[in-house]
Amino acid sequence: MDIAIELIESMLVKFRSEKKWTLQAIEQCTQEDITWSPTVESNSIANLVAHISGAVHSRIETILLDIPDTRDREREFERGLEMTKEQAITMTRDAFDIIIQYLERLQSNPELLMSQPFLNLPPLTYSQVNNETTALNLMIAMVREVHYHTGQIIYAAKIRKGQLVWQ
Repeated sequence: MDIAIELIESMLVKFRSEKKWTLQAIEQCTQEDITWSPTVESNSIANLVAHISGAVHSRIETILLDIPDTRDREREFERGLEMTKEQAITMTRDAFDIIIQYLERLQSNPELLMSQPFLNLPPLTYSQVNNETTALNLMIAMVREVHYHTGQIIYAAKIRKGQLVWQ
């Protein structure tokens, strides 16, 4: 099997699994759990969901759907960020669906893995990738970023609920 296809398929498995576990954790939370944070300086589940959604918007929607980057990164980390449980579920589902859609596009066109999708876009800011990054580097950064923050979401849910029920 071609290494590009194998890599893309591995990422698809990873993101589909991450989506499932993150949604299950959020679904077991109450509205209060969504906006709770362990300390004044810690992020709530609402902050983490908003941040994942913002990262997906600025890094993938801009290239996949040609949507201008309108991200307000500072707002993602506002203390006391309000978000309903339903909004958290919808934002999480939408963010993962966009990632999966992009990976499926790469799966159909594995040669795009080495493309530079940001090359002709306005300069990127507040990002671990730059305008010369490849689709491969972008997705490696997304694996790291999303996994890190979904782990925080699941941990916050466990702190609040004690034990989570997994299906």
